[in-house]
Amino acid sequence: MKEIKQLLKRFFGYSEFRTAQADIIKSLISGRDCIVLMPTGGGKSICFQLPAIYLKGTAIVISPLVALMKDQVEGLQANGVPAVALNSSLPDKERQRVKQLCLDGKVKLLYISPEGLMSEMEWLLPHLNISMFAIDEAHCISHWGHDFRPEYTQLSILKERFPQVPIIALTATADKVTRYDIIDQLKIQRPKIFISSFDRPNLSLNVMRGLLKKDKLATISRFISKHKGQSGIIYCMKRKDTEMMANFLLNRGLSARAYHAGLTPDLRNQAQNEFINDHISVICATVAFGMGIDKSNVRWVIHYNMPGSIESYYQEIGRAGRDGLPSDTLLFYSYSDLIVQRHFIEDSGQKEINTIKLNTMQRFCETDVCRRRVLLNYFGQESSSDCGNCDVCRNPPKRFDGTLLVQKALSAIVRTDEHIALNMTIDILRASARSELVQRGYDKLKTYGAGRDLSYTEWREYLYQMLQLGFIEIDYERSNTFHVTPLGREVLFGKRKAEMAVYREPTEMKQTRDRNSAKRKNAQVIAFDNKTNQLRSSLKQLRKQLAEKRSIPAYLVFNDATIEELATVQPRTLEDFAHIKGVGEKKLEQYGKLFISVINAILK
Repeated sequence: MKEIKQLLKRFFGYSEFRTAQADIIKSLISGRDCIVLMPTGGGKSICFQLPAIYLKGTAIVISPLVALMKDQVEGLQANGVPAVALNSSLPDKERQRVKQLCLDGKVKLLYISPEGLMSEMEWLLPHLNISMFAIDEAHCISHWGHDFRPEYTQLSILKERFPQVPIIALTATADKVTRYDIIDQLKIQRPKIFISSFDRPNLSLNVMRGLLKKDKLATISRFISKHKGQSGIIYCMKRKDTEMMANFLLNRGLSARAYHAGLTPDLRNQAQNEFINDHISVICATVAFGMGIDKSNVRWVIHYNMPGSIESYYQEIGRAGRDGLPSDTLLFYSYSDLIVQRHFIEDSGQKEINTIKLNTMQRFCETDVCRRRVLLNYFGQESSSDCGNCDVCRNPPKRFDGTLLVQKALSAIVRTDEHIALNMTIDILRASARSELVQRGYDKLKTYGAGRDLSYTEWREYLYQMLQLGFIEIDYERSNTFHVTPLGREVLFGKRKAEMAVYREPTEMKQTRDRNSAKRKNAQVIAFDNKTNQLRSSLKQLRKQLAEKRSIPAYLVFNDATIEELATVQPRTLEDFAHIKGVGEKKLEQYGKLFISVINAILK
């Protein structure tokens, strides 16, 4: 491993492996098949890129998206690694050139789609000295994965045709069912399974529930203003919402673009390239965006709607803070999100498993305990302490005896023969005079007006809690109306008390945090004086100029974490510059003198 560690520094600029990377690499170079479950930003790519550099021959990397291939190939080439991609976007002449490079043994990593792999199974692959197969985004293989791709099921042919070539399958999100389905689909025998910690302590987890559209937009506007100039992603459930959101931000002078599957490939590529190259700060996207994008300086992720599963949520928030610096996530959750997701499930063909996943996501949104502990527990990782970096930990709820309050709501639901949903329940309790309520005779109910002392927002929050606590449930077969559960009837008839969390007005997320807390031990903490601020700004400007000159994203020159270390360590010689994390041999040669000259000019 000594030689491999030297390669790590030479090509990637790091002196030490992250957790599990060394063990994975050892297994792979010994010829062992591996299944790797590692969070986004955890260093999955190095687990196959470094062995590919070390071993003789060419590693075949199966990747689902052209954008992902482009991103990783550019990153490798920037580090001096001979890597190429073979995909449908290449003209014929370029395809032939790439193939010839592979046949000549001049390529260490060949990126290719599953479809491309199958088309070259009889032609290119038999003539290559293949060192390994790496299957990225491997959850796509599984019928139970949240991004199931039928084309991936053909990959079982790899073990049939190349039984001696090791396979490494990597993903950021896969529960136990998905993991074993991946192994079964690939026909792998006794693979070594590596499951890394899912904890991303640099990500702040925040959920706001029950906000109306205008309140969500106002919150997003304030949120982005506090992250001025930083890159971020807003995920929306519907295509029209991505466009609405992009227009909303543009009208406020912010640089934003929409991204969804309904746009032409050219428009999608344009939006993605503008975001990757920092020409726009915000991308407003459906889940069609982001899989495998290596942009390391995404500082925040907002979910305009609740995702359908913990896996989807975790992968999407994982696109923030890949460089390890503190980053924020914000999820909006509403009753209507549940209903829309239920409709999606009905058409999914996997109703049972997707219902379980949605219920788990709902519990995460409604929990009043540390959100990170809930998240880690889902992936089978126990945590013995609260994180201190989620909204629940920063503002723990106060509780009260809410039995009478719950009884009022349950009584209203029962007295309508359980024919009402959220809004009508609140209208009855608050004595609304709207025509539909009066026409149904609900103004004659004993509980009409019984809750007029509470606002609409307060009642909505308490009904969410009642759903969470299991006093009521949504009957999706009957127009999404409320149904009182047996547990709820115990409360209604005085056989059980109901402890509730006191309603609190949604507050702005705290921007000042105790970054020295042990709870955030991996988050990097930097305090700058004016001179250092000036230096950091100048280093970023130089990085931008170099990136534009080479037509590559700025983070492929150096990521934000490397820039921050340069600004604090302030190396004045090439020897000192070489010790900065993220500075390999090629980047030292290409950029060292330029960055040192800027540092020396400002600090003279």
